[in-house]
Amino acid sequence: MNKRFSFLCLFLITVYSYAQKLIVNDTLTRVATIKNTTNGNEVIFTPETPALNQIAGAPKAFYTHYWEFGDGHYSTQENPKHTYKKPGEYEVKLWATNNYDTGKPPTTRPKKIAISNITTEYNDVATMDEDFILKRNREPVPDEEMVVILSYKNPKDYTTNGKLYLFYNEHQYKANNFELTETRTYNNEKNIDAEGFAFTRNIDDDGTYLASSNNDFINARTFAQDSTEKTNLPLTIADSKAFYKNWSLLEFNDMKPKEERNIFFSLKTTPEMLKDTSAIISVRGIYVPDANYDNHKVKDMEMEIVTSHDPNKMSSNGTFMNYRLVRFKTLKYKIKFQNNGEGPARTIRLETDIPDMLDKSTLKVLDMYPKCDICPKKEVLYSCLDTTFTDTQAIFTFKNIYLPGSEQKNVKEYDSTKGFVKYSIKFAKDFHKQKTKSKTAIIFDKNDPIITNYSTTRFLPGISIGAKVGVNSFSDLNNSESYFFGATLSPYKSYRWYWQLELMNNFHNYDSETNVTTEFIQDAQGTRTLQRTTTSNSFENIDWDVPVLLRYNVNNYIGLGAGLQNTISLSEKQEQSVLVEQFEGDTTDGPVISTKEDTNNVSNSFTNLRTGLLFEATAGFARIGPSLGARYIMNFEKDFNYWQFYAIWKF
Repeated sequence: MNKRFSFLCLFLITVYSYAQKLIVNDTLTRVATIKNTTNGNEVIFTPETPALNQIAGAPKAFYTHYWEFGDGHYSTQENPKHTYKKPGEYEVKLWATNNYDTGKPPTTRPKKIAISNITTEYNDVATMDEDFILKRNREPVPDEEMVVILSYKNPKDYTTNGKLYLFYNEHQYKANNFELTETRTYNNEKNIDAEGFAFTRNIDDDGTYLASSNNDFINARTFAQDSTEKTNLPLTIADSKAFYKNWSLLEFNDMKPKEERNIFFSLKTTPEMLKDTSAIISVRGIYVPDANYDNHKVKDMEMEIVTSHDPNKMSSNGTFMNYRLVRFKTLKYKIKFQNNGEGPARTIRLETDIPDMLDKSTLKVLDMYPKCDICPKKEVLYSCLDTTFTDTQAIFTFKNIYLPGSEQKNVKEYDSTKGFVKYSIKFAKDFHKQKTKSKTAIIFDKNDPIITNYSTTRFLPGISIGAKVGVNSFSDLNNSESYFFGATLSPYKSYRWYWQLELMNNFHNYDSETNVTTEFIQDAQGTRTLQRTTTSNSFENIDWDVPVLLRYNVNNYIGLGAGLQNTISLSEKQEQSVLVEQFEGDTTDGPVISTKEDTNNVSNSFTNLRTGLLFEATAGFARIGPSLGARYIMNFEKDFNYWQFYAIWKF
């Protein structure tokens, strides 16, 4: 008994210890801690972050930081110093983002900071160069939190009440990319019912600021919105609702002239977020500075979906495209880079792949940073961006610039070490429906190149409906006449392999083999006669053929296919004729004594389910348009193997 009890205790202790070990391992997360030094109302903040796990082959891993001080102000410095205006308790938040690191960003618990007395005079310094700005603390990664900072400034010379809108989750993606988890306001901004849109239809034209007389709205699918003044607020809201699924509406009051404010939106990126690391998504902000007028500003913020935080990246807006309409689409690419060195970069060279299906002659530089002119053909001493081409690449070269390094002394703002080139390019005249892959080699001065991710473009499958008509040839059936018409369903203009589904109405008339039997009949008087019975059947069928096949386009004109076909008789009319003849004597050569003929008609529905293999070849326009084809159907039933000859036109 004691041995059993001791064994049971030892077993329980072992299980408990193992369970504790599992719990520790399962709950182990990376944590960053907020440290601070307080002197009156002036506080210096320091982050304590976990060790970085360097990505092999990447530049040196590092953290970027985003702080919220709990009073409506924020900073992106590593060790910011902040002066509070009033005594009180403030909740400070930190988001540390790991760059070139294999793990997830560390989590940070907010920290309460108590300010009891004012020892340093607070100076409200203007920081905004524009009246309306959207920023973010990091790029979106599936299942991570990010923060969108909406900053707005009163451009009027009087106190105003106005409105702010944030639109997110684009309709073009089935799953939501974001969930709005929290909105942090510090100036009594009020959340309004999202359906509570209100307009005045009044326009401020008193010259306080310039308002565009152009009411046309440029759809964000084509161009990103800047902060240009607009006047048709109902149109802007309607088009924004057509492009985005969700929105948040806030109202603000008593905003003094030139006053600046910030609102912080926490967006949880959903696990279902489009996991294409080269996709560009966006959110949109709308700022109505005075609710008495419909004058407003629109700002789109484009973001690249990433799986890890990497400042050197290539992305495209062509994640999924409609191949039918692609000739009307202009692709946009963006190449981002960051100087992670200890000194400034003077020359930056971007060697970018250009897929064959794109026309290099249509390439246009849309924007860049550092801002500079396009280089002329001759050598110059001023800063400029030069674009040259090889057979497979476009080469962008920033010349005579100054881009600080993130490890350079006295560089506190990491954004100043980043740059980008944004360009557009059109498709060539003739290209196939294939996805593209592009990457960029980034070379800072004479350093080794940094290779970006692959930026991919893909085409949606699309739907191609085809009309098909033809005849069937049954060599093993008597008097067979068969023709059909129907429709096909397949991806639009597929390049090589694709599936095809068909539904055919098949009209088929044929006779079965005639069956003849003979037998001797003897009557009561002992007279013996020969009886011959001839049985024949004719059929009138309306069949449904449902082929499912895998096809392969050899080139633009030849296609091959193989698959399965199921056939069922929707309607079957059978006419059976029985002829009974009696002959005198022992052979049919003798005189006919009597003749009797009977005819029976039978109708059935949904009978004769048949399955078979099919093999085919087409010649013509294999991907789209008309073609001719021949198909052999090998049924698993006797006498029902046949050839099919047809014409098809795919739309």
